[in-house]
Amino acid sequence: MLQTVLDDLLSRQDAIRARLDAFLRLPSVSADPAYAPGMAATRAFLLDWLRGAGFADARLLEGDGQPAVCATWHGAPGRPTLLVYGHYDVQPPDPLEAWRTPPFEPTEIDGRLYARGASDVKGSTTIAIETLAAFLRHGGCPVNVTLFLEGEEETGSPGLRSIVEAHRGLLRADAMLSADGGRASPTVATVNVGARGSSGFEMTLTTAAKDVHSGRYGGAIRNALHEMAVLVASLHGRDGRIAVPGFLDGAPEPSAAQQAEAAAFSPDEAAFFAEVGAVPFGEPGRTMRERITLRPCIDVNGLWGGYTGEGGKTVIPHQAHAKVSLRLVPGQDPEQARQAVVDHLRGLCPEGCHLDVRFARNGSPASSLPPGHPLFEAARAVWRELSGQDPVPVRLGATVPITAVFREMLGIDTLMFGFNRPDEDVHAPNEHFHLDSLPLGLRGWAMLLDRLGRMSPDAFAPFRTAG
Repeated sequence: MLQTVLDDLLSRQDAIRARLDAFLRLPSVSADPAYAPGMAATRAFLLDWLRGAGFADARLLEGDGQPAVCATWHGAPGRPTLLVYGHYDVQPPDPLEAWRTPPFEPTEIDGRLYARGASDVKGSTTIAIETLAAFLRHGGCPVNVTLFLEGEEETGSPGLRSIVEAHRGLLRADAMLSADGGRASPTVATVNVGARGSSGFEMTLTTAAKDVHSGRYGGAIRNALHEMAVLVASLHGRDGRIAVPGFLDGAPEPSAAQQAEAAAFSPDEAAFFAEVGAVPFGEPGRTMRERITLRPCIDVNGLWGGYTGEGGKTVIPHQAHAKVSLRLVPGQDPEQARQAVVDHLRGLCPEGCHLDVRFARNGSPASSLPPGHPLFEAARAVWRELSGQDPVPVRLGATVPITAVFREMLGIDTLMFGFNRPDEDVHAPNEHFHLDSLPLGLRGWAMLLDRLGRMSPDAFAPFRTAG
Protein backbone atom coordinates (compact mmCIF):
# COMPACT_ATOMS: atom_id res chain seq x y z
CA MET A 1 0.00 0.00 0.00
CA LEU A 2 2.70 2.53 0.96
CA GLN A 3 4.57 2.28 -2.32
CA THR A 4 1.31 2.58 -4.27
CA VAL A 5 0.44 5.74 -2.39
CA LEU A 6 3.93 7.19 -2.86
CA ASP A 7 3.81 6.52 -6.59
CA ASP A 8 0.37 8.14 -6.76
CA LEU A 9 1.47 11.27 -4.89
CA LEU A 10 4.69 11.79 -6.80
CA SER A 11 2.92 11.33 -10.13
CA ARG A 12 0.30 13.95 -9.23
CA GLN A 13 2.61 16.80 -8.19
CA ASP A 14 1.35 19.12 -10.93
CA ALA A 15 -2.26 18.64 -9.79
CA ILE A 16 -1.25 19.10 -6.15
CA ARG A 17 0.62 22.28 -7.02
CA ALA A 18 -2.47 23.58 -8.86
CA ARG A 19 -4.57 22.89 -5.77
CA LEU A 20 -2.08 24.74 -3.60
CA ASP A 21 -2.14 27.71 -5.98
CA ALA A 22 -5.94 27.86 -5.76
CA PHE A 23 -5.72 27.69 -1.95
CA LEU A 24 -3.22 30.55 -1.88
CA ARG A 25 -5.35 32.82 -4.05
CA LEU A 26 -8.00 32.92 -1.31
CA PRO A 27 -7.33 35.89 1.04
CA SER A 28 -8.09 34.14 4.32
CA VAL A 29 -6.93 36.82 6.79
CA SER A 30 -8.57 36.18 10.17
CA ALA A 31 -7.28 39.31 11.91
CA ASP A 32 -9.07 41.85 9.70
CA PRO A 33 -12.89 41.81 9.40
CA ALA A 34 -12.53 43.28 5.89
CA TYR A 35 -11.37 39.84 4.78
CA ALA A 36 -14.51 38.04 5.99
CA PRO A 37 -15.56 37.17 2.40
CA GLY A 38 -12.15 35.61 1.80
CA MET A 39 -12.46 33.54 4.96
CA ALA A 40 -15.90 32.29 3.93
CA ALA A 41 -14.69 31.47 0.41
CA THR A 42 -11.78 29.50 1.85
CA ARG A 43 -14.07 27.40 4.03
CA ALA A 44 -16.26 26.61 1.02
CA PHE A 45 -13.14 25.69 -0.98
CA LEU A 46 -11.94 23.33 1.75
CA LEU A 47 -15.31 21.63 2.14
CA ASP A 48 -15.45 20.93 -1.61
CA TRP A 49 -11.84 19.71 -1.59
CA LEU A 50 -12.38 17.32 1.32
CA ARG A 51 -15.65 15.90 0.02
CA GLY A 52 -14.03 15.28 -3.34
CA ALA A 53 -11.13 13.56 -1.57
CA GLY A 54 -13.46 11.04 0.08
CA PHE A 55 -14.38 12.73 3.36
CA ALA A 56 -18.15 12.51 2.99
CA ASP A 57 -18.87 14.14 6.37
CA ALA A 58 -16.80 17.31 5.89
CA ARG A 59 -18.45 20.06 7.93
CA LEU A 60 -17.92 23.30 9.85
CA LEU A 61 -17.46 23.31 13.63
CA GLU A 62 -18.80 26.53 15.15
CA GLY A 63 -17.51 28.23 18.28
CA ASP A 64 -16.99 31.76 19.58
CA GLY A 65 -14.82 32.79 16.63
CA GLN A 66 -13.99 31.63 13.14
CA PRO A 67 -15.39 28.15 12.36
CA ALA A 68 -13.06 25.20 11.95
CA VAL A 69 -13.32 22.80 9.03
CA CYS A 70 -13.54 19.16 10.12
CA ALA A 71 -13.76 15.78 8.40
CA THR A 72 -13.38 12.18 9.59
CA TRP A 73 -12.47 8.75 8.27
CA HIS A 74 -12.64 6.02 10.91
CA GLY A 75 -12.33 2.89 8.81
CA ALA A 76 -9.29 1.33 10.50
CA PRO A 77 -10.59 -0.71 13.47
CA GLY A 78 -7.97 -1.56 16.04
CA ARG A 79 -5.61 1.14 14.78
CA PRO A 80 -4.81 4.47 16.47
CA THR A 81 -7.06 7.48 15.96
CA LEU A 82 -5.15 10.63 15.06
CA LEU A 83 -6.21 14.23 14.80
CA VAL A 84 -4.54 15.87 11.80
CA TYR A 85 -4.23 19.63 12.22
CA GLY A 86 -3.69 22.56 9.91
CA HIS A 87 -5.00 26.11 9.74
CA TYR A 88 -6.48 27.97 6.82
CA ASP A 89 -6.08 31.54 8.03
CA VAL A 90 -3.05 33.67 7.20
CA GLN A 91 -1.40 36.85 8.42
CA PRO A 92 -2.36 40.24 6.93
CA PRO A 93 -0.27 40.99 3.82
CA ASP A 94 0.73 44.51 4.91
CA PRO A 95 2.84 46.38 3.95
CA LEU A 96 1.74 45.71 0.38
CA GLU A 97 4.39 47.92 -1.19
CA ALA A 98 7.15 45.66 0.20
CA TRP A 99 6.01 42.60 -1.78
CA ARG A 100 7.90 41.72 -4.94
CA THR A 101 4.79 39.90 -6.25
CA PRO A 102 1.07 40.25 -5.41
CA PRO A 103 0.54 38.52 -2.04
CA PHE A 104 -2.53 36.56 -3.14
CA GLU A 105 -1.31 35.60 -6.58
CA PRO A 106 1.10 32.67 -6.16
CA THR A 107 4.22 33.25 -8.23
CA GLU A 108 7.14 30.86 -8.73
CA ILE A 109 10.61 32.41 -8.74
CA ASP A 110 13.80 30.32 -8.59
CA GLY A 111 12.07 27.28 -7.13
CA ARG A 112 10.16 29.27 -4.50
CA LEU A 113 6.42 29.88 -4.46
CA TYR A 114 5.67 33.43 -3.28
CA ALA A 115 2.30 34.16 -1.64
CA ARG A 116 0.87 35.02 1.74
CA GLY A 117 0.30 31.74 3.59
CA ALA A 118 2.56 29.68 1.32
CA SER A 119 4.84 28.76 4.21
CA ASP A 120 2.46 29.42 7.12
CA VAL A 121 0.84 27.07 6.60
CA LYS A 122 -1.05 26.32 3.39
CA GLY A 123 1.90 24.51 1.81
CA SER A 124 2.21 21.95 4.60
CA THR A 125 -1.57 21.74 5.07
CA THR A 126 -1.90 20.86 1.38
CA ILE A 127 0.71 18.13 1.82
CA ALA A 128 -1.26 16.60 4.72
CA ILE A 129 -4.64 16.71 2.93
CA GLU A 130 -3.31 15.33 -0.34
CA THR A 131 -1.53 12.48 1.46
CA LEU A 132 -4.74 11.48 3.24
CA ALA A 133 -6.64 11.71 -0.05
CA ALA A 134 -4.11 9.39 -1.74
CA PHE A 135 -4.58 6.74 0.94
CA LEU A 136 -8.36 7.01 0.58
CA ARG A 137 -8.04 6.49 -3.18
CA HIS A 138 -6.23 3.22 -2.56
CA GLY A 139 -8.36 1.49 0.04
CA GLY A 140 -8.15 3.62 3.16
CA CYS A 141 -5.81 5.24 5.66
CA PRO A 142 -3.50 3.19 7.91
CA VAL A 143 -5.00 5.03 10.91
CA ASN A 144 -8.34 6.52 11.84
CA VAL A 145 -8.30 10.23 11.03
CA THR A 146 -10.09 13.34 12.24
CA LEU A 147 -8.95 16.28 10.14
CA PHE A 148 -9.21 19.65 11.93
CA LEU A 149 -8.45 22.87 10.03
CA GLU A 150 -8.55 25.92 12.29
CA GLY A 151 -9.54 29.39 11.14
CA GLU A 152 -7.93 31.71 13.69
CA GLU A 153 -4.49 30.37 14.56
CA GLU A 154 -2.92 33.62 13.37
CA THR A 155 -4.85 35.60 15.98
CA GLY A 156 -3.93 33.34 18.89
CA SER A 157 -6.84 30.85 18.58
CA PRO A 158 -9.27 32.85 20.77
CA GLY A 159 -12.29 30.69 19.90
CA LEU A 160 -10.53 27.33 19.88
CA ARG A 161 -11.54 26.30 23.38
CA SER A 162 -15.22 26.88 22.65
CA ILE A 163 -15.01 24.62 19.58
CA VAL A 164 -13.27 21.86 21.51
CA GLU A 165 -15.74 22.14 24.39
CA ALA A 166 -18.69 21.80 22.01
CA HIS A 167 -17.21 18.87 20.07
CA ARG A 168 -15.18 16.85 22.58
CA GLY A 169 -16.62 13.54 21.46
CA LEU A 170 -15.88 14.14 17.80
CA LEU A 171 -12.31 15.26 18.54
CA ARG A 172 -11.37 12.38 20.86
CA ALA A 173 -8.13 10.79 19.64
CA ASP A 174 -4.92 9.06 20.70
CA ALA A 175 -2.61 11.85 19.51
CA MET A 176 -2.32 14.67 17.00
CA LEU A 177 -0.19 15.34 13.93
CA SER A 178 0.22 19.01 13.06
CA ALA A 179 1.08 20.38 9.62
CA ASP A 180 2.01 23.59 11.43
CA GLY A 181 5.42 23.90 13.04
CA GLY A 182 8.01 23.44 10.32
CA ARG A 183 11.58 22.30 9.89
CA ALA A 184 14.29 23.94 11.95
CA SER A 185 16.88 23.53 9.19
CA PRO A 186 16.94 22.92 5.43
CA THR A 187 19.94 20.59 5.77
CA VAL A 188 19.86 18.98 9.24
CA ALA A 189 17.14 16.43 10.05
CA THR A 190 15.22 17.47 13.17
CA VAL A 191 12.19 16.31 15.14
CA ASN A 192 10.11 18.98 16.86
CA VAL A 193 9.63 18.20 20.54
CA GLY A 194 8.06 21.44 21.74
CA ALA A 195 7.30 25.10 21.18
CA ARG A 196 7.20 28.31 23.15
CA GLY A 197 3.91 29.62 24.47
CA SER A 198 2.51 33.07 23.80
CA SER A 199 0.45 35.94 25.11
CA GLY A 200 0.08 39.61 24.31
CA PHE A 201 -1.95 42.79 24.44
CA GLU A 202 -2.47 46.22 22.92
CA MET A 203 -2.13 49.42 24.93
CA THR A 204 -2.95 53.10 24.59
CA LEU A 205 -1.23 55.79 26.63
CA THR A 206 -3.14 59.07 27.05
CA THR A 207 -1.43 62.22 28.29
CA ALA A 208 -3.98 64.97 27.49
CA ALA A 209 -7.53 65.52 26.24
CA LYS A 210 -6.49 66.30 22.65
CA ASP A 211 -3.56 66.94 20.32
CA VAL A 212 -2.10 70.43 20.62
CA HIS A 213 0.21 72.85 18.79
CA SER A 214 3.86 72.09 19.55
CA GLY A 215 4.75 75.78 19.48
CA ARG A 216 2.13 76.81 22.00
CA TYR A 217 2.56 73.82 24.34
CA GLY A 218 5.97 72.31 23.53
CA GLY A 219 8.09 71.89 26.65
CA ALA A 220 5.13 72.49 28.97
CA ILE A 221 3.11 69.24 28.76
CA ARG A 222 3.89 65.56 28.30
CA ASN A 223 4.11 64.12 24.81
CA ALA A 224 2.37 60.73 24.56
CA LEU A 225 4.93 59.35 22.11
CA HIS A 226 7.81 60.33 24.36
CA GLU A 227 6.17 58.66 27.34
CA MET A 228 5.34 55.51 25.38
CA ALA A 229 8.96 55.31 24.24
CA VAL A 230 10.05 55.39 27.89
CA LEU A 231 7.60 52.59 28.76
CA VAL A 232 8.61 50.21 25.98
CA ALA A 233 12.29 50.91 26.58
CA SER A 234 11.82 49.88 30.22
CA LEU A 235 10.99 46.30 29.23
CA HIS A 236 14.68 45.47 28.72
CA GLY A 237 18.04 46.55 30.03
CA ARG A 238 20.55 47.95 27.59
CA ASP A 239 22.19 44.51 27.50
CA GLY A 240 18.98 42.85 26.29
CA ARG A 241 18.03 41.30 29.61
CA ILE A 242 14.28 41.36 30.42
CA ALA A 243 13.73 43.97 33.15
CA VAL A 244 10.12 43.18 34.17
CA PRO A 245 9.79 42.02 37.79
CA GLY A 246 7.90 38.73 38.05
CA PHE A 247 7.88 37.99 34.33
CA LEU A 248 10.37 35.13 34.65
CA ASP A 249 8.50 33.52 37.56
CA GLY A 250 8.05 29.84 36.80
CA ALA A 251 10.62 29.83 34.00
CA PRO A 252 13.31 27.32 34.97
CA GLU A 253 16.89 27.48 33.85
CA PRO A 254 17.38 25.26 30.79
CA SER A 255 18.43 21.77 31.80
CA ALA A 256 21.77 20.30 30.80
CA ALA A 257 19.94 18.02 28.36
CA GLN A 258 18.13 20.96 26.76
CA GLN A 259 21.35 22.91 26.43
CA ALA A 260 23.03 19.89 24.87
CA GLU A 261 20.20 19.52 22.35
CA ALA A 262 20.43 23.22 21.51
CA ALA A 263 24.18 22.88 21.04
CA ALA A 264 23.76 19.77 18.86
CA PHE A 265 21.67 21.83 16.48
CA SER A 266 23.68 25.01 16.12
CA PRO A 267 23.28 26.66 12.71
CA ASP A 268 25.83 29.18 11.51
CA GLU A 269 25.06 32.17 13.73
CA ALA A 270 26.72 34.68 11.40
CA ALA A 271 24.56 33.48 8.51
CA PHE A 272 21.46 33.50 10.73
CA PHE A 273 21.86 37.20 11.47
CA ALA A 274 23.20 38.17 8.05
CA GLU A 275 20.11 36.77 6.35
CA VAL A 276 17.94 39.43 7.98
CA GLY A 277 20.61 42.16 8.06
CA ALA A 278 20.79 42.27 11.87
CA VAL A 279 23.38 41.85 14.61
CA PRO A 280 23.18 39.61 17.70
CA PHE A 281 21.33 40.93 20.73
CA GLY A 282 19.47 39.47 23.70
CA GLU A 283 19.88 37.90 27.11
CA PRO A 284 23.59 37.78 28.01
CA GLY A 285 25.25 34.42 28.43
CA ARG A 286 22.91 32.56 26.06
CA THR A 287 23.57 31.18 22.63
CA MET A 288 21.37 32.27 19.75
CA ARG A 289 19.59 28.92 19.74
CA GLU A 290 18.92 29.09 23.49
CA ARG A 291 17.55 32.63 23.19
CA ILE A 292 15.00 31.73 20.51
CA THR A 293 13.81 28.39 21.91
CA LEU A 294 14.65 27.91 25.60
CA ARG A 295 14.18 31.44 26.93
CA PRO A 296 11.15 33.76 26.95
CA CYS A 297 11.01 37.13 25.23
CA ILE A 298 8.96 40.34 25.09
CA ASP A 299 8.58 42.22 21.83
CA VAL A 300 6.84 45.39 20.69
CA ASN A 301 5.16 44.49 17.39
CA GLY A 302 3.75 47.90 16.54
CA LEU A 303 4.17 51.47 17.87
CA TRP A 304 2.30 54.48 16.55
CA GLY A 305 0.69 57.84 17.27
CA GLY A 306 0.71 61.47 16.21
CA TYR A 307 1.15 62.50 12.60
CA THR A 308 2.63 59.91 10.22
CA GLY A 309 1.67 61.33 6.81
CA GLU A 310 3.81 63.09 4.24
CA GLY A 311 5.47 66.32 5.25
CA GLY A 312 5.48 67.86 8.70
CA LYS A 313 2.78 68.65 11.22
CA THR A 314 3.96 70.35 14.40
CA VAL A 315 1.68 68.64 16.86
CA ILE A 316 2.07 67.13 20.31
CA PRO A 317 0.11 63.86 20.25
CA HIS A 318 -2.12 63.16 23.22
CA GLN A 319 -2.22 59.40 22.59
CA ALA A 320 0.30 56.72 21.66
CA HIS A 321 -0.38 53.05 20.95
CA ALA A 322 1.59 49.83 21.01
CA LYS A 323 1.09 46.12 20.40
CA VAL A 324 3.12 43.76 22.57
CA SER A 325 3.70 40.01 22.25
CA LEU A 326 5.22 37.56 24.71
CA ARG A 327 6.88 34.21 24.00
CA LEU A 328 6.94 31.85 26.96
CA VAL A 329 8.76 28.71 28.06
CA PRO A 330 7.50 25.67 30.01
CA GLY A 331 6.60 26.66 33.55
CA GLN A 332 5.29 30.13 32.73
CA ASP A 333 1.60 30.89 33.04
CA PRO A 334 0.46 33.11 30.12
CA GLU A 335 -1.94 35.19 32.20
CA GLN A 336 0.53 35.74 35.03
CA ALA A 337 3.33 36.64 32.62
CA ARG A 338 1.11 39.14 30.78
CA GLN A 339 -0.08 40.67 34.03
CA ALA A 340 3.51 41.11 35.23
CA VAL A 341 4.26 43.17 32.12
CA VAL A 342 1.08 45.24 32.44
CA ASP A 343 1.73 45.91 36.15
CA HIS A 344 5.29 46.97 35.35
CA LEU A 345 4.14 49.42 32.68
CA ARG A 346 1.35 50.89 34.78
CA GLY A 347 3.74 51.33 37.68
CA LEU A 348 5.96 53.52 35.50
CA CYS A 349 3.18 55.78 34.22
CA PRO A 350 3.75 59.37 35.40
CA GLU A 351 1.07 61.39 37.14
CA GLY A 352 -1.52 62.60 34.67
CA CYS A 353 -1.00 59.71 32.25
CA HIS A 354 -3.46 56.87 31.76
CA LEU A 355 -2.60 53.45 30.33
CA ASP A 356 -5.47 51.50 28.82
CA VAL A 357 -4.79 47.81 28.07
CA ARG A 358 -7.11 45.95 25.71
CA PHE A 359 -7.27 43.04 23.29
CA ALA A 360 -5.40 40.97 25.88
CA ARG A 361 -5.24 37.43 24.52
CA ASN A 362 -5.81 34.42 26.74
CA GLY A 363 -2.51 33.13 25.50
CA SER A 364 -1.15 29.63 25.24
CA PRO A 365 1.42 27.90 27.46
CA ALA A 366 4.52 26.28 26.03
CA SER A 367 4.17 22.70 24.84
CA SER A 368 6.39 19.62 24.97
CA LEU A 369 6.31 16.15 23.41
CA PRO A 370 7.35 13.66 26.11
CA PRO A 371 10.46 11.53 25.55
CA GLY A 372 9.64 8.10 24.18
CA HIS A 373 6.26 9.13 22.79
CA PRO A 374 5.17 6.96 19.81
CA LEU A 375 4.88 10.09 17.65
CA PHE A 376 8.50 11.00 18.35
CA GLU A 377 9.78 7.48 17.70
CA ALA A 378 7.84 7.26 14.42
CA ALA A 379 9.03 10.68 13.24
CA ARG A 380 12.62 9.86 14.12
CA ALA A 381 12.46 6.66 12.07
CA VAL A 382 10.91 8.50 9.11
CA TRP A 383 13.57 11.21 9.13
CA ARG A 384 16.32 8.60 9.30
CA GLU A 385 14.91 7.00 6.16
CA LEU A 386 14.31 10.32 4.38
CA SER A 387 17.67 11.89 5.14
CA GLY A 388 20.07 9.17 6.19
CA GLN A 389 20.70 11.20 9.35
CA ASP A 390 19.85 10.59 12.98
CA PRO A 391 17.51 13.57 13.56
CA VAL A 392 18.19 16.09 16.32
CA PRO A 393 15.36 16.86 18.80
CA VAL A 394 14.61 20.59 18.72
CA ARG A 395 12.21 23.04 20.29
CA LEU A 396 10.58 25.75 18.19
CA GLY A 397 10.70 29.42 19.04
CA ALA A 398 7.25 30.06 17.58
CA THR A 399 3.89 29.08 19.09
CA VAL A 400 1.24 26.65 17.89
CA PRO A 401 -1.58 27.29 20.42
CA ILE A 402 -3.49 24.14 19.64
CA THR A 403 -0.74 21.92 21.06
CA ALA A 404 -1.27 23.18 24.60
CA VAL A 405 -5.04 23.51 24.25
CA PHE A 406 -5.50 19.93 23.04
CA ARG A 407 -3.18 18.61 25.76
CA GLU A 408 -5.23 20.40 28.41
CA MET A 409 -8.72 19.74 27.04
CA LEU A 410 -8.34 16.38 25.26
CA GLY A 411 -5.35 14.88 27.05
CA ILE A 412 -3.29 14.22 23.92
CA ASP A 413 0.15 15.17 22.65
CA THR A 414 1.12 16.69 19.32
CA LEU A 415 3.92 16.11 16.84
CA MET A 416 4.56 19.16 14.68
CA PHE A 417 5.42 17.74 11.27
CA GLY A 418 5.36 20.69 8.91
CA PHE A 419 7.71 20.96 5.93
CA ASN A 420 8.09 24.72 5.69
CA ARG A 421 11.62 26.01 6.23
CA PRO A 422 12.92 28.69 8.63
CA ASP A 423 14.07 31.04 5.85
CA GLU A 424 10.70 31.63 4.17
CA ASP A 425 9.81 35.12 5.48
CA VAL A 426 6.86 33.91 7.52
CA HIS A 427 4.62 36.81 8.72
CA ALA A 428 6.63 39.20 6.55
CA PRO A 429 6.37 40.51 2.99
CA ASN A 430 7.55 38.05 0.33
CA GLU A 431 6.56 34.93 2.26
CA HIS A 432 7.37 31.88 0.17
CA PHE A 433 7.57 28.08 0.15
CA HIS A 434 10.44 26.06 -1.28
CA LEU A 435 8.85 23.84 -3.90
CA ASP A 436 11.32 21.02 -3.32
CA SER A 437 9.63 20.62 0.07
CA LEU A 438 6.50 19.41 -1.70
CA PRO A 439 7.74 15.93 -2.77
CA LEU A 440 9.74 15.60 0.44
CA GLY A 441 6.68 16.36 2.54
CA LEU A 442 4.43 14.02 0.57
CA ARG A 443 6.89 11.17 1.12
CA GLY A 444 7.32 12.07 4.79
CA TRP A 445 3.60 12.20 5.59
CA ALA A 446 2.87 8.95 3.76
CA MET A 447 5.71 7.15 5.54
CA LEU A 448 4.70 8.55 8.94
CA LEU A 449 1.05 7.52 8.60
CA ASP A 450 2.10 4.08 7.43
CA ARG A 451 4.41 3.64 10.41
CA LEU A 452 1.81 4.87 12.91
CA GLY A 453 -0.72 2.48 11.38
CA ARG A 454 1.43 -0.44 12.47
CA MET A 455 1.01 0.58 16.12
CA SER A 456 -1.71 -0.31 18.58
CA PRO A 457 -3.73 2.35 20.38
CA ASP A 458 -2.29 0.83 23.57
CA ALA A 459 1.10 2.32 22.67
CA PHE A 460 -0.39 5.79 23.23
CA ALA A 461 -2.21 4.97 26.47
CA PRO A 462 0.66 5.84 28.86
CA PHE A 463 0.78 9.35 27.41
CA ARG A 464 -2.94 10.15 27.32
CA THR A 465 -4.69 11.87 30.19
CA ALA A 466 -8.37 12.32 30.92
CA GLY A 467 -8.48 15.76 29.30
